[in-house]
Amino acid sequence: MDCISIVGRPNVGKSALFNRIAGRRIAIVFDQPGVTRDRVAREIRLRGRSLLLVDTGGLAFGSTPGAEDPLAMQTKEQAKVAIADSRLCIIVADAIAGVTPLDEEVIRMVRTSGVRCVIAANKCDRVEDAEKALEFERFGVKVFAVSAEHNIGIDELVSEIVDGIPKESATDVKPLRVAVVGRPNAGKSSYINKLLNEERVIVSDIAGTTRDAVDVPFSIGEGEDARHYVLVDTAGMKSRNKMSKTSVDYFSLFRGEKAIEEADVVVMVMEAETGPTRQDMRIAGKILEAKKACLVIMNKWDVASDMGIDQKEAEEAVRKMLPFFNFAPVVFASAKTGYNVRRTLDAIDAAAESVLAKLPTGVLNRTLVEATKRTLAPMRNGRRLKVYYGLQTGTNPVAVRLFVNDPGLVTPEYLRYLEKNIRARFGLVGAPLAINLKARSRKDGAVVGIEAERLKRQTQGKTRQGQARA
Repeated sequence: MDCISIVGRPNVGKSALFNRIAGRRIAIVFDQPGVTRDRVAREIRLRGRSLLLVDTGGLAFGSTPGAEDPLAMQTKEQAKVAIADSRLCIIVADAIAGVTPLDEEVIRMVRTSGVRCVIAANKCDRVEDAEKALEFERFGVKVFAVSAEHNIGIDELVSEIVDGIPKESATDVKPLRVAVVGRPNAGKSSYINKLLNEERVIVSDIAGTTRDAVDVPFSIGEGEDARHYVLVDTAGMKSRNKMSKTSVDYFSLFRGEKAIEEADVVVMVMEAETGPTRQDMRIAGKILEAKKACLVIMNKWDVASDMGIDQKEAEEAVRKMLPFFNFAPVVFASAKTGYNVRRTLDAIDAAAESVLAKLPTGVLNRTLVEATKRTLAPMRNGRRLKVYYGLQTGTNPVAVRLFVNDPGLVTPEYLRYLEKNIRARFGLVGAPLAINLKARSRKDGAVVGIEAERLKRQTQGKTRQGQARA
């Protein structure tokens, strides 16, 4: 997929332009230099073309403002990677401020890369401001006077982007969108870098390094057998009472929650040496609320194992702390050493497949019959629960409707028991399962009960036929 990158010095409106071109708020926009540090990428459609739009952190050189940021060098390297991957680079400048030495450095860096580029002279909110954009024409690069805030000059810029991009191939495959979430410093960015075997996102011991959701596309294999993904690195999701007074933390939390909602699969990263915390419980609750396929990575297992922590005990702790999350597989891994990192991809694929599973009605009802035989259904006020029939009503998430005599007789424990049996029969690993109960009258109940018995007799008949042939 063709990539369009947006670069420039701090606080010239790169993220505002990114959001304007994308047609929605994706990147955090805040009047403070250094809010964007990593690359923020999103697949967009522009006039029928599928493109990857990339926002980058503000570039600072030497003693210029912003260079004192401890992550300034890594931000610069991330921008260089984005430029190198691009078909077109949009250099954003502040038309009102005019050409600054830092603008000159950015333009020189982009032109040296050999990538085709244009200059978007931003903040031309009035007609007379467009004249100020002419100053940038001395660099021999096409200049567009724009206002990202007021949507001025954007159509002309978009036309320039689209005209230079070839039409997409008809064989384009929609990638699997995987959101990587967790508390600050759990190792989310390190995990992504190790999985890709390159420094695609900024890693630092400084909590809060990642502030936005960062899309990282990658593929495994070639041709028709290739598997395509977009990994979404998110900011550490802090507890609200631990947030700073600035708006950035709140924007980051919102972006993390949005990433969960938009994902096909959610990877929740925890620190193995500390185990699940209350904040981990809140994050898991968000994933469950969004009804997403998921898995848990217990990261930094190299540290935990050196401390003598046992995997079985650690998994039991997770299950005890997050009983509502028992359907999510737990993978013990180390982003530092690479232990089990590749195995997490298999777990991601399995969860993505499970959430789209089709449950044949006959097999589902035989599973329910067997389950109700093994464990007696609950009784209340002399009335016992009767499960007449079940059928699948949806996928992603997998949804099942059970017809019963009275939904009020179902206890949470028995519902979990039925869910466990359905999961075991169909291998729904990492997939949420929504069970809806519907009351049936005695007459209707008899009909569906007869149908269940018919399915049972058919199964027994096929079994006897098979034994006779043997």
